[in-house]
Amino acid sequence: MVSYVNVLLYGVGGIVVAGMALLVAFQEKLVYVPVLPGLTKSYPITPARLRLLYEDVWLTSSDGVRLHAWFIKLLPDCRGPTILFFQENAGNIAHRLEMVRIMIQRLQCNVFMLSYRGYGASDGFPSQHGIIKDAQAALDHLAQRTDIDTSRIVVFGRSLGGAVGSVLAKNNPDKVSALILENTFTSILDMAGVLLPFLKWFIRKSSSKGPGILNFLVRSPWSTIDIIGEIKQPILFLSGLQDEMVPPSHMEMIYAKAAAHNKQCLFVDFPTGMHMDTWLAGGDHYWRTIQDFLEKTVPDNN
Repeated sequence: MVSYVNVLLYGVGGIVVAGMALLVAFQEKLVYVPVLPGLTKSYPITPARLRLLYEDVWLTSSDGVRLHAWFIKLLPDCRGPTILFFQENAGNIAHRLEMVRIMIQRLQCNVFMLSYRGYGASDGFPSQHGIIKDAQAALDHLAQRTDIDTSRIVVFGRSLGGAVGSVLAKNNPDKVSALILENTFTSILDMAGVLLPFLKWFIRKSSSKGPGILNFLVRSPWSTIDIIGEIKQPILFLSGLQDEMVPPSHMEMIYAKAAAHNKQCLFVDFPTGMHMDTWLAGGDHYWRTIQDFLEKTVPDNN
């Protein structure tokens, strides 16, 4: 009987080890999904299809990777806020165009949409280290433009984009005026524990002292919870309470950490909002929330 138990334990242990090995080996492919199943890497549509006024922008990151972006304007001389938009982990910026079209109309703003390295028409392969450089290149480009009000640059990030935007806002308090986070996770490690619960045994959180094997092996930790308290700019948190991918508790934890250090934080939830459709489910309330936040944090002083 003992031998069968030993065999079973060794078998389960082997499966766990094999699973962790695969997770570590292919982690970038799990975190970053530039191409959706059944689709191609290219953009299915461009802003022109939606009759938007836009400019193709080509950037070079600090490590030499060529990046593509769309700069979309409400009007040629629009001096309203400029939103630097960072997307989720799957698909490309073209899949967010319908939402951005409404954003431009409702908020009377410009929107800069960056394709992370390896996404859309950008070169390279995605990684946390590289995408942080990509985000910085996009912000530096905007800060040097003469056709926008550079004192009204607001970073907007959804899901993975919120993690990207948080790092950028922390590193650039002089260039980023405000930050908007929607359905963002506390960290990739915490998300791994949500998607594969057995991994929780191998993850060390800040409140524990375990070995945390995965903490040392994950190359893209995107630990927003660890940096959010260092952001000094105003932050708006938009949380869809029906989020089927990122538990809404993640947004609550990020907000609590931020609000303990920053009095300019606002948390708004949307009872029927899911991971990708909070902007739709929230309707007029969603857009009015953002509009009020922008009017308070980046007012038009002209």
